[in-house]
Amino acid sequence: MALGARLEVRQGQGLVITPQLQQAIKLLQLTHVELEAYVETELERNPLLVREDVDPEVDAADPDPRNEEVFAADRIPESGAGPDLDISLEAEASPGERATGDLSLGEEAGGAVDWSRVGSGGSGLEGDEDLSQRLPEARTLREHLAEQLAMAGLEGARQAAALVLIDSVDESGYLRCDMEETAERLACDPPFLDSVLGVLQGFEPTGVFARDLRECLYLQLKERNRCDPAMIALLDHLDLLARRDLAALRRVCGVDDEDLRDMISEIRALTPRPGIAFGGEPLSPVTPDVIVREGSGGLWNIELNSDTLPRLLVDRRYFARVSAGARTEAEKIFVADCYSQANWLVRCLDQRARTILKVASEVVRQQDGFLAFGVSHLRPLNLRTIADAIGMHESTVSRVTSNKYISTPRGVFELKFFFTAAIAATHGGEAHSAESVRHRIRQLIEAERPGHDVHSDDRIVEILKDSGVDIARRTVAKYREAMRIPSSTERRRLMAVAG
Repeated sequence: MALGARLEVRQGQGLVITPQLQQAIKLLQLTHVELEAYVETELERNPLLVREDVDPEVDAADPDPRNEEVFAADRIPESGAGPDLDISLEAEASPGERATGDLSLGEEAGGAVDWSRVGSGGSGLEGDEDLSQRLPEARTLREHLAEQLAMAGLEGARQAAALVLIDSVDESGYLRCDMEETAERLACDPPFLDSVLGVLQGFEPTGVFARDLRECLYLQLKERNRCDPAMIALLDHLDLLARRDLAALRRVCGVDDEDLRDMISEIRALTPRPGIAFGGEPLSPVTPDVIVREGSGGLWNIELNSDTLPRLLVDRRYFARVSAGARTEAEKIFVADCYSQANWLVRCLDQRARTILKVASEVVRQQDGFLAFGVSHLRPLNLRTIADAIGMHESTVSRVTSNKYISTPRGVFELKFFFTAAIAATHGGEAHSAESVRHRIRQLIEAERPGHDVHSDDRIVEILKDSGVDIARRTVAKYREAMRIPSSTERRRLMAVAG
């Protein structure tokens, strides 16, 4: 067969993501801290952008600097706004104002902004410099703990409670929250929260989630299998060690001088601040992006936190003046480009705010049981459910819920907190929350008594299926191991020894 060069014309379709659309996608997924840094950069680069609280230069005869001369965030210019995004803006609130909505049946809070048109891929886009490249690359302790949580097998209410405890860990690795108050805030039993903490205290670095120095050292010694009675006595009298009262330590520990020296050497080899090795700045209070308050008649009032929303204006008067003074073609192109980009940025900020409000409103509607009754009433929820309900793409919901926080009467949570796994029901019934299934498994095992049959994993599967839960044996085994419950063989042996 002869080889040769030839020309062909082919017709095809493809998605072209312009720099403006890349900017829109990036703005949607930025945290409010990253967004503020991005806006500061744009303010320095674009002379036509000003903050709303800084009045642009106006004539003294004009009492209103925004009277047809300054384009605010709540207005869309008739021309010069850049490429047509073909996105309808139905709400009237601007990102500089508090857009609110009472969530009730048949009503939506916020505007309908369909960001699915601007792309459905991941966050890695070529073109503009990624803002994340200017942020510290060191992994924080919270990120390290969150990665381990994803592999711990906790689901439903247990995973939700674990996220709350992770948010309460300081930069040294210590748990800085009152367990009873946290259990009351989540409307769960203290033993339930203690069991979740027991799982988290098995995370790396060893000693993390300790509530004081003694517990931190105890967790590290326990991992080394060195928690004998003498060492426990030493941990109970760390004040004597701090005063170097060795004689008193020998008496309370019941050891001689050589053993005491060895024990002290072991203590000194431990890490009193296990989380300090991780990067990141000291933890600061989270600023919520959305605020939820209880309204009348069982409704929830939802509003954007205006403190996290940049308020920008486009100085149209300054644009008119500099464009009139532009002489060369390059100057005219530069001024027109700045004006177009400024309008586009203000429009994108407006759409970002409305999209966050719309997603958060649907999340609250789906999880109103949690807000009213606590963590045990979390419903099974995934990104697709929210996306279908509000008519957006699943990737858009994923971007909105990542690193965005919502303040509720039960505390401040990341939006990801409200997404829990589901267990299918038999005979096509309503799905069960994974946490409710785990609770049922624990109840079955705790009800076992010596002299009676110990439930194997297969038997638990049969019992659950009889009650309408369609679950696999390996899933039961995974849940049981995550709750640190021994197998049926080990439980039977322990009962025999105890009896």
